[in-house]
Amino acid sequence: MALLLIRQDGKTPQWLNAFKFQATHIECYDFNEPHPKEKITMALVWKQPQGLFGQYKNLKCVASMGAGVDFIFEDPSFHDDLLMTRVVDPLLITDMEEFVMAHVYAHMKGLYKYQTQQSISLWQQNPYLRKKDITVGIMGMGVLGSATAKALLTQGFNVFGWSNSKKRIDGMTTYVQEDLNLFLQQTNVLVCLLPLTPETSGILDHTLFSKLPKGAYIIHAARGPHLVSEDLIQSIDQGHLSGAAIDVFPKEPLEENDPLWQHLNIHITPHCASISSPESVVAQIIVNYNRLMSNQPLLNQVDTAKGY
Repeated sequence: MALLLIRQDGKTPQWLNAFKFQATHIECYDFNEPHPKEKITMALVWKQPQGLFGQYKNLKCVASMGAGVDFIFEDPSFHDDLLMTRVVDPLLITDMEEFVMAHVYAHMKGLYKYQTQQSISLWQQNPYLRKKDITVGIMGMGVLGSATAKALLTQGFNVFGWSNSKKRIDGMTTYVQEDLNLFLQQTNVLVCLLPLTPETSGILDHTLFSKLPKGAYIIHAARGPHLVSEDLIQSIDQGHLSGAAIDVFPKEPLEENDPLWQHLNIHITPHCASISSPESVVAQIIVNYNRLMSNQPLLNQVDTAKGY
């Protein structure tokens, strides 16, 4: 029995080293190197080549290296007989809290506008917002969304949440699917932390933006296909939205000629809001590998029917 590591960005050695340090009893292989396919029972993956899983007849579980799993669902070789897990890690949670908080404060204090003024040597003070002026609405109240909401609450922000099922968090109002319009009407900083499902793909579009108050700001750190970028640009250019911070894109890296790069009120980061640390994540993968070998329930297992 063995574990296979599959990713294509050159970072596999970091993960292999973490396994060798923490779990000498587990056979680990890099899929880019020769390995015994019949031994592979678990695959730890990040944006694997499509169609790969069918090559491993004894594969039982596919584990994402991060919180996202959409790239696994998109693979035609993934099937219902395979188990799927994702990462739930304190470092990833803290990273996301800090990323969202940084953008909320930067928007509130108008720091992006000063960045633009610096590029043209313009010395000019501008009015800015205060916490009383901001209502943060978080779409997606899973592990990351709920933790981010609580972090914002401790900073004194007014926070709403919206999710598929009802959540209860002290100090905030949460809404469910049918309350979307009411949720949006009260939100002037919208944070997208949704899972990617057929229902949420393309949700950040002109229809949704039009229901937000004039001047609303978007922070998108979930999955690329949630966003219709043409609608975002149009909503900003028409003056309805004030701007956006975007960390995820349908195609990554973002192409050099993409108009998002050049827009003064759209701020791009390279999918860096929350990056898995091998040294931190490997421990839970080891636990799940041992559970898999003992036919025990897995931690952080994905409900493949729901898609998250």
